[in-house]
Amino acid sequence: MGGLSLLSPLPYAPILAGLALGGLAFSNSLKANDTPTTRSGLHPSEPSKVKAVRQMAHSQQVRPLHSPDWGVFNAGNGGGAGFGAMAGFGQVRWAEDWSDIVSTPPEQRKNDWFNRLKYIRVNESGSIWLSLNAEERVRYIYENQPLMGTAGKTDANRVLLRNLYGADLHLGEHVRAYAEFLYGVAGGSNTYGYQTGVQRERLDLQQGILEIKGHLLGAKAGIIGGRQVFLDTPVFMQSARDLTNTQQTWDGFRGYAIWKRFRVDLFDFMQTNKLPDAVFGDGTNYSARMYGAMTSTVLPAFTAMGKNSQLFADVFYIGYLYSGAAASIPTITGTEAGSSRRDNVGMRLWGNVGPFSTSLSGVFQGGQFRPAQESQPTRAVRAYAVNASLLYNRPDLPTKPSTGLQADLFSGGSYKSKDGAVGTFASPYFPLPYYNDVTLSVTSQNLIGVGPLATFALRKNLHFKLHVPFFWRESTQDAVYGTGKIYSWRNGLSGGFIGTIPQTQLAWNFAPHWTWTHDIVGFIASRSMRTAGAKSDAF
Repeated sequence: MGGLSLLSPLPYAPILAGLALGGLAFSNSLKANDTPTTRSGLHPSEPSKVKAVRQMAHSQQVRPLHSPDWGVFNAGNGGGAGFGAMAGFGQVRWAEDWSDIVSTPPEQRKNDWFNRLKYIRVNESGSIWLSLNAEERVRYIYENQPLMGTAGKTDANRVLLRNLYGADLHLGEHVRAYAEFLYGVAGGSNTYGYQTGVQRERLDLQQGILEIKGHLLGAKAGIIGGRQVFLDTPVFMQSARDLTNTQQTWDGFRGYAIWKRFRVDLFDFMQTNKLPDAVFGDGTNYSARMYGAMTSTVLPAFTAMGKNSQLFADVFYIGYLYSGAAASIPTITGTEAGSSRRDNVGMRLWGNVGPFSTSLSGVFQGGQFRPAQESQPTRAVRAYAVNASLLYNRPDLPTKPSTGLQADLFSGGSYKSKDGAVGTFASPYFPLPYYNDVTLSVTSQNLIGVGPLATFALRKNLHFKLHVPFFWRESTQDAVYGTGKIYSWRNGLSGGFIGTIPQTQLAWNFAPHWTWTHDIVGFIASRSMRTAGAKSDAF
């Protein structure tokens, strides 16, 4: 019952340290990290039995292991239901349903010692039962010139230890309570960013929810209140922030209803405040709010290129209210503080067409920016994003390759404008790092990215991923943005090309509950960026 992620613990680790982030995971969760999975792809660290079930779930839309039965919304590795990907174990542990272990043959159940912790009867009938989970993860990160050389450190060595322990109590068919506790440790040399509250964390409540569920108007419906990880948004806008010790959690509620061919998710959250450095000191950040509605519709199934095909149409509204450094906008000489409201209206079409898995998203972002100085005018927001991917899947070949292209456009504005509409797409709530840049050097703002994406199963328990995006500024009148950062370079930049960030991941599930992941990434800055002061980086 646990998971340990050790990055580069081998004797030759110092040799690899200049290039890599590694991970060794011992976990009964095999918890998905921030690595994205394509709609037909598989997380590279999955065991072969789980992989087989997920492949079948994609092609036939059957129920993944230990997942609630969401019908056709079990598609997308179980993520179609809005609770994150499922691979026998979920991105969020309360999304699992271990009641099916009762019908597992005893000899099969005894194959895994940890099964005895997954379904513990509290009463004789079994209507009240408890499931326990845990993860131990150690991560080592080396960065030569972090954040394009602006972090103030060189040759940064960071060691991160995360301890997660959870308990899921089911009180009959309609009520469930879940609690998850976190303890995070961080050390190393030439470190940076440890003061932000996302790496060092004394013992605290990471998640704590109460769910009431049942059937309503023919739908499987429920209300989940409390502190929770929320994954029912596009990954280029918001994620679980699993790259760090402390995941991004929210305080508030969500209500969901899932019919046979339509689902809706309503939510209203305040971001959890991770800054207090005290045992059980985390509170609520009332200056960071996210609210809205996500819907998904199952389109009629069809046949293409001799294969069964299925597409989903997601329509959503996501509102942001936020202030502080995340809401600042660039000016000619620096930044302007203020607060912002962003109204995101978007649509996503995703699924499989024959052997191709595809995703196409479009988001219009309206709202307003209110400067901290009352003498300055309030400015409207007019921004947008377009995102697409297309992968060709060959599960019949020995390495089961998925190869294709990912392209993204996030609008930019002008740092010279003082009273016009703000045109920079905002993503204040930590987009998925593995979607575009695991080094966090760039993010989903004023950015055009395009590049090949491929995954291979080198062996049944050894998986390889390659992504080589090339990046440009969408507007040359706007700044370059990193995750939570506006770089200071302005007029010294010429042209829009930022550089390329080739990134690879190797994941080895070498024993039950143990996974080693290794990321090798390089940021290769363009000539214009280097002239302005940016530095290339090995990660």
